[in-house]
Amino acid sequence: MKNDPKKLLRYTPSERANHWLTAILFFLAALSGLSFFEPLYYPLTMLFAGGVWTRIIHPFLGVAMLISFAVMYAHFRQFNVMTPSDREWLSHVREMAGGDDRNMPEAGKFNGGQKLLFWLMTISMALLLLSGIVIWRAYFSPLFPLWLIRFSAVVHAAFGAIMIGLLLFHIYAAIWTKESIEAMLYGRVRRAWAKQHHPAWFREITGGGK
Repeated sequence: MKNDPKKLLRYTPSERANHWLTAILFFLAALSGLSFFEPLYYPLTMLFAGGVWTRIIHPFLGVAMLISFAVMYAHFRQFNVMTPSDREWLSHVREMAGGDDRNMPEAGKFNGGQKLLFWLMTISMALLLLSGIVIWRAYFSPLFPLWLIRFSAVVHAAFGAIMIGLLLFHIYAAIWTKESIEAMLYGRVRRAWAKQHHPAWFREITGGGK
């Protein structure tokens, strides 16, 4: 798709590639993890050449996902610092969900909801990493007491489920806010879209442009 000079650059090619790589790795890690979470999902191991290979591959998928997410965190952390305006945005989120955005404060590159999602995902990723190290039997489990391994297994399963819920919400919100998916696919957004959904960011990158 050819770049339209009348549109605004929202995501660079490297940011988009990083986003989709993280999404793919999370999808694979979730599928392999679910196969051990509930017997109903065990057939998913066939996607990874059986149960043994799934157990071997899953933690490496998790590590790759966390590295990719760390790159995303480095790119977007500065745009996701919560401000009083973001907290006000969150206080009016029910109104916006009902179609009334008159009382919503102006959003920058990301709105309060997107920032909250970013930090919830960051916390979840950190806890998945810490708990995953403890329960990684091939390398680290012998270093920890049994009670900590069991506790970490519960934490890992719980935050794996939370991450799946957060990603489903992320996908729903992207579909609900028209053109959000196109922005992550092609990198650019219409000026009218930017002005409507992220007016503070629109003024910042256009120098207060019209």
